[in-house]
Amino acid sequence: MTAYQAILLTIITASTPLLISAMGELVAERAGVLNLGVEGMMAMGAACSFGAAVAFDSTFVGIVCGILAGVFMAALFALVVLGFAANQVGSGLALTILGLGLSGLIGAPFVGAHRDPIPQLTIPGLSDIPVLGPILFGQDPFVYGSLLLTLAVAYFLARTRPGLTLRSVGENHASAHALGLPVLKTRLLAVLFGGACAGLAGSYLSLVYTRFWAPGMTAGRGWIALALVVFAGWRPGWAVVGAYVFGAATVLQLHAQAAQVGVPSQLLSAAPYLATILALLLLSVRHARAIGAPGSLGVPFVPDR
Repeated sequence: MTAYQAILLTIITASTPLLISAMGELVAERAGVLNLGVEGMMAMGAACSFGAAVAFDSTFVGIVCGILAGVFMAALFALVVLGFAANQVGSGLALTILGLGLSGLIGAPFVGAHRDPIPQLTIPGLSDIPVLGPILFGQDPFVYGSLLLTLAVAYFLARTRPGLTLRSVGENHASAHALGLPVLKTRLLAVLFGGACAGLAGSYLSLVYTRFWAPGMTAGRGWIALALVVFAGWRPGWAVVGAYVFGAATVLQLHAQAAQVGVPSQLLSAAPYLATILALLLLSVRHARAIGAPGSLGVPFVPDR
């Protein structure tokens, strides 16, 4: 395998947790709920999945526990926001703080443990194609699952009646309620789906990407996933593009440091987050121009409280 193939493979694996978590948050925001607790849910998913995988010596059990951990955190958020009508921003930030602290407590006994890598899905003949074979047909199941998840979310939102209901609830919950649509139920299910995706992304981090647990291992990926949703304009297809762009920024800065590029390592480490801020800035400028354009509504989707 060449160095370029290795870099591309690393970019794909680094982008996968971003894409999975972004898909969950995209659905939640299309339902009108802004959950800033993605980072905390990912951390809980990573800790619980790795702990369960080590305790039961089963990667599958670990993945299930990671998803359940994300769903539990999302249910807590839904109880506060939907049940008690608390502020979404404050509740999301509190969820992140809770998730980061609780994941450190749960994962403490498993620091230093390692898991074996999960098998790759190889297709005889296709996986042996020079250059592209290992990249396209030799990935782990999570990579293909993330792409299938994106297709499923896109189809659900655009082609199904429940997807239309969800979008209607997110765009104008008062009108949706007047039409008899189940606003609270729709938002609850959307939030729980977002939590499941965040927990699954955390499971990928600890069981596949690093194969160990360490406090703070999410390293801001939850915040990048939130930015991805805005960058994509709440469209699943563009979320794929954004995930791989930000994944590439994360990986390339590591290779640049290894190559001793004449740039401070601190600046290189900040590159993915600078790219996130730049993407949000460009998007804001584009929306501002669209609003000012004559004959154009130009109003981006903004989740209501």
